Amino acid sequence: MRAKTLHKRIIAGLFKGKRIELPSKTTTRSSKAMVLESLFNTLQFDIVDATFVEVFSGSGSVGLEALSRGAAQLVFMERDAEALAVLKRNIDRTDPARCEVFRGDSFSNIAQVTSRLQRRNEKAYFYIDPPFSYREGMDTVYEKMCTLIAALPSEQTKMIIVEHMTQLTLDSTLGVYSRQKSKRFGKTTLTYYM
Repeated sequence: MRAKTLHKRIIAGLFKGKRIELPSKTTTRSSKAMVLESLFNTLQFDIVDATFVEVFSGSGSVGLEALSRGAAQLVFMERDAEALAVLKRNIDRTDPARCEVFRGDSFSNIAQVTSRLQRRNEKAYFYIDPPFSYREGMDTVYEKMCTLIAALPSEQTKMIIVEHMTQLTLDSTLGVYSRQKSKRFGKTTLTYYM
């Protein structure tokens, strides 16, 4: 018997109500609607015509919400084959011309992404939602994520938003970036750096 396909809907904007597919829960963890609402209430109209990079994209639900709300260019980064296939189908349901996908390990591909932003003279919002560290093989994911953030070039970075386990307290500074605020949603927290 085939497993039931999981879906969620885009909350607001041009693609409001459009169903997007989710990978299996063993592959990725989808951001909750209340987390997305809070994120986009914070970003408001700043996202319009901006470049948005979703690191560890999964289904692309956060990036596609940004696209729906007016982001000009989306960059998705994902290595899991199942999630990547779902991500590409979801992009095809929205606006593929404004989306670019980097397949493979985000920690390896981030230099290529920032180099491309530099060539285009663009600053981006980086949304970073790594697999929670209790998953198998992910025990150092947060340490590597903090190193990745500290290395992001400030000339290409407008803001960094990290979705992480609430029990993890991130440093007040990572490289040149300072924590602006954190907002808790049960087991999940959003932390903003500029």
